Amino acid sequence: MTGFISAVRLRAERAASNTAYPFSIPAVAALAKELPLHPKATFFVGENGSGKSTLMEAIAVASGFNAEGGSRNFNFGTRASHSELHHAVRLVRRGKRPRTGFFLRAESYFNLATNIEELDEEGGLGPPIIDSYGGRSLHEQSHGESFLALLQHRFGSHGLYILDEPEAALSPRRQLAVLARIHRLIEQESQFIIATHSPILLSLPGATIYELSEHGIQTVAYEETETFKVTKGFLDDPSTFLELLLGGTSKS
Repeated sequence: MTGFISAVRLRAERAASNTAYPFSIPAVAALAKELPLHPKATFFVGENGSGKSTLMEAIAVASGFNAEGGSRNFNFGTRASHSELHHAVRLVRRGKRPRTGFFLRAESYFNLATNIEELDEEGGLGPPIIDSYGGRSLHEQSHGESFLALLQHRFGSHGLYILDEPEAALSPRRQLAVLARIHRLIEQESQFIIATHSPILLSLPGATIYELSEHGIQTVAYEETETFKVTKGFLDDPSTFLELLLGGTSKS
């Protein structure tokens, strides 16, 4: 069985207070009970504010990654805005370590690309860092192209990958390409932990899906996620949705 992290739970002795942020978030409080992670792919879904990014950040930092993204070799920081949750999180490991890994955080990916350029300008004993990302500046590509370059060139086998809303800059067609790439990397014994709003990425066969809400965290089937139901409902009958949303506004 593949996978490097088998579960995550809250260390009660390190939680400052159950009423203080971020421990007041129901999904975070639910970690008092150990949460199993799928050895291949685990998804977190939920409305904005449900705690997805907070949880992803905590898992990533507890795993040794930089809070703003990157591999374990990055240590840049543009603004110290991450929570202290990683100090209160315990990761249950499977006993083997990944050969590589990456924390992709969509909201700070620009800062990561900038840091790569700055480090390459400083120079070093080895080849330029950008060579591991396809050899072309990430700033000289569209956001979506640079995301794909990351997955295609930097991600490899036997890796631990934590992705926070990777679909942010991707068209539906590019999301399909990312889905295929994730599947191939899983076949090469990589593990993914992903927070997403994308019904395309969520369709990955065999993955565990957790829905975060005011009720905490619960396992859901793909077709039961709000992401799937809202998207399918709209595509099945867009006119009814628009009628309800726009209050009978007609096309001119």
